[in-house]
Amino acid sequence: MAERERGRLKIYMGYAAGVGKTYRMLEEAHALKDNGVDVVVGYFEPHARKDTIAKLQGLELIPRKKVEYRGTVFDEMDTAAILRRHPRVAAVDEFPHTNIPGSERTKRWEDVEVLLDAGIDVLTTMNIQHLESLSDQVWHITGVRVRETIPDWVVHQANEVVMVDVTPRALLHRLERGVVYGQEKAQKAMENFFKESTLVALRELTLREAAHEVDHRIVPGHAVSSDDGTPPAALYSAKAHKILIVVTGAPESAMLIRRAKRIADFLRAECFAVTVQPSGDLNALPEAEREALEQQLNFARNLHIETRILGGEQAASTIIDFARRNQVTQIFLARPRLRQRAFPFMGRDLVQSIVALAKDMQVVIVSARQPVPRL
Repeated sequence: MAERERGRLKIYMGYAAGVGKTYRMLEEAHALKDNGVDVVVGYFEPHARKDTIAKLQGLELIPRKKVEYRGTVFDEMDTAAILRRHPRVAAVDEFPHTNIPGSERTKRWEDVEVLLDAGIDVLTTMNIQHLESLSDQVWHITGVRVRETIPDWVVHQANEVVMVDVTPRALLHRLERGVVYGQEKAQKAMENFFKESTLVALRELTLREAAHEVDHRIVPGHAVSSDDGTPPAALYSAKAHKILIVVTGAPESAMLIRRAKRIADFLRAECFAVTVQPSGDLNALPEAEREALEQQLNFARNLHIETRILGGEQAASTIIDFARRNQVTQIFLARPRLRQRAFPFMGRDLVQSIVALAKDMQVVIVSARQPVPRL
């Protein structure tokens, strides 16, 4: 029997809990079942929402597996059981979830990748704040640092992304009626994350991401075109963009990598992350600095950014030489802190030198944002 091709991924995305992502996912599961498709629910998180729980009725639910960690037993999705059952479609709630330590894979999206590789189509759910490249913007809007994130490439490879949308006022009415959370938890939510101004900003972020996802899926030859008849893909390729990120081990590098990668995705640009060391490797660095820099480079690799450690005594000229040889159009640097003691080789003087040398490129100096103060 011939192996199935890779499964298709469909993501239901919203801007906050309670907009109806899981409900919509289960509605589709029912529609597929009614049309004779073999569908199961691989994981479902009820959150005590009666309407959503009722929507599960009539669907086959794969039992969760029990995982013990530090004397406590937790429920996790049983990926192996889904593979043994091998349905045509699996509905999997809470795509960004982090698995309990000791699980075969760290993240649920990695479990979903296994299902897709086995030829199983997957329906799943997530909120916009879990998209890795938006982590800093979400922190700025909400004052909350989201720890469970998904690399952008995982979402971009989805065959379909459906934005599940309700107005912030309608969502707040759901909270007030106890549809999303119990009354006590709902009241606390409205005093914190679920302020109307916060929801409005998150919804706007989601709508912008929706527009980006639509454009991302436009390919040459598609009927959609610009006002002058030029296919959108051709508009992007009229001038090829290449982005270079200058990475250090400072904490600001993660923010810089997210920001630059998001711009690269919008421009459909090739992206490099580079650091410069006189020896051409990290071995000469003190252990703490080496580990911090390796962490940032690994973070870039996880976002599917090509990384390089460049050798050279003059960091600025080494970076500009690499940029010109690779036809880089934009260079992204983090604004150094006033008293930056670590990584002096990559500090304030480097930024000034790159700006002076990069006459034929755009240099973007990114400052770290602070979260909006709580009212």
